[in-house]
Amino acid sequence: MKEGNGLRIKKFILLGFPGSCELCISLFMVFLLMYLLTIIGNVSIIILVKNFQKLHTSMYFFLCNLTFLEIWYTSACITKMLSILVAQNQAISSIGCLTQMYIVFSPGCTEYFLLAAIPLHYNIITSKTLSLQMAFGCWTCGFLIIVFPAFFMSQLSFCDSNVINHFFCDIDPWIELSCTSTYTVEIVCLIIFATLIIGSCMISLISYIYIIATILRIASVQGRQRAFSSCSSHLTVVIIWYGAAIFLHVIPFKQQSQELMKIVTLLNTIVTPLLNPFIYTLRNIEVQEHAFTRYRKRD
Repeated sequence: MKEGNGLRIKKFILLGFPGSCELCISLFMVFLLMYLLTIIGNVSIIILVKNFQKLHTSMYFFLCNLTFLEIWYTSACITKMLSILVAQNQAISSIGCLTQMYIVFSPGCTEYFLLAAIPLHYNIITSKTLSLQMAFGCWTCGFLIIVFPAFFMSQLSFCDSNVINHFFCDIDPWIELSCTSTYTVEIVCLIIFATLIIGSCMISLISYIYIIATILRIASVQGRQRAFSSCSSHLTVVIIWYGAAIFLHVIPFKQQSQELMKIVTLLNTIVTPLLNPFIYTLRNIEVQEHAFTRYRKRD
């Protein structure tokens, strides 16, 4: 961080969810339980896919990439929030704050690319090589595209308050604290996130329209039900993820309540990652047939 015309702030304070000690302990227990279920559930998906040969398809390859990102993304956000709630460990260095932003948003950007790629497995992706190439492209683009806003944010100066009204180092609260011009970084962030989120959302939407049209042409009722079961579960995750992302990163920050932003952020940082294992397993007929049936036979 450069000094500019302001003071160089070496530490920031993450406000988190202010309240009484009893409220903090209650929130800690709830979020800890959700976090543990998220980790266990997503790790279980990776183990499940690895152990069953019939699940070694493009869809489940991308699903494993997605679940790994969910573990990374959730851990980067929630672990700091838990330490704030239980130990009031609110301080974070300026370098640590920028690092957390990059660690959170780089897998988040990668996830947008993956969510756009996952529907393609139905008709387009047929080879393992093409799947690997697309996954590598998603990871590379996701980690490179966030470098630009991270660079411009590192150039901001801070004069007065060092209190970030959030439970992790998010971009908008960081920008709001700056006492120098934030026009460039705001424009860069808006262009990148709007293009990435809306573009990825449109690709996903078009893909699912074609998928639904294909499903409706399936002759057998059982076949349509099986296809809709898989497709609808994926679509549920997509709607929650993109809905929260558009609210947080495309709608202008100043028009939003900071407390509301925290709640919506929880949808992407813990609710969606928590739902994924249940949606992709308990609601997925293919997993039930290949995995759970085999376990019952062992018993």
